[in-house]
Amino acid sequence: HVQLVESGGGSVQTGGSLRLSCAASGYHHSAYCLAWFRQAPGKAREGIAVIDSDGDTAYAESTKDRFTISGDIAKNMVYLQMNSLKPEDAAMYYCATGSGVILPLDSNEYNHWGQGTQVTVS
Repeated sequence: HVQLVESGGGSVQTGGSLRLSCAASGYHHSAYCLAWFRQAPGKAREGIAVIDSDGDTAYAESTKDRFTISGDIAKNMVYLQMNSLKPEDAAMYYCATGSGVILPLDSNEYNHWGQGTQVTVS
């Protein structure tokens, strides 16, 4: 039973930083991807960053210079450090996991999702 629980969201001023955390359990530790997505009201879910079981990472063009994904396998945690936040970064942020992922920033590749954590930027 895969479980993903996000935390760390909140309200921040433009230019501020937040660190999101995702506690993951029940997933296979080999050949997996753990990813962060976000969805703003009225918009499609957007892939932000992904880390795979080899530690390789990938980012969306819109955030790659400001966001950093990292993982702690021993603690089953994945993090998203978000710096220089902009109002357009405001959204619900979700953690997701999947195996055999071919398109790492495509939400259709992931079959397990957390409930999300809200980020507000003013």
